[in-house]
Amino acid sequence: MEGRILAVCTSEEKGEKKSDVGQAMLVAEHGLEGDAHAGPWHRQVSLLSLTSVEKMRNRGIEISFGDFAENLTVEGLDVWSLPVGTRLVVGTDVELEVTQIGKECHQGCAIRQQVGDCVMPREGIFARVLKGGMVRVGDPITVAND
Repeated sequence: MEGRILAVCTSEEKGEKKSDVGQAMLVAEHGLEGDAHAGPWHRQVSLLSLTSVEKMRNRGIEISFGDFAENLTVEGLDVWSLPVGTRLVVGTDVELEVTQIGKECHQGCAIRQQVGDCVMPREGIFARVLKGGMVRVGDPITVAND
């Protein structure tokens, strides 16, 4: 299975929408350089599929990449269907390992308040960075063959 990176998003503070920066360094066992959610834990990088974003757009809400606080927005790969432990290769060098599917929305989630629902708790995934490197919009993202 192969997809493509549509957005690389970061934020300086937790609890705010992320902005597409086009490219960023993924640091092994840390996450995206400069992102508030990076650190030595199991949710170093968050990923969300375009199909999940489209579900919310179809409900009449205008959503931009990063609005769900995802780091990587992916096209062509339904990330929520990947089991914990799945290894992903981004570009040619970066390796990620899926560590969690979904999460609880924080109190006051703006998207849930606007439309009464949010896809991140069901369809967003989290990963740790096994091997770092630059990630860019347009990079392929593939499920690694072990």
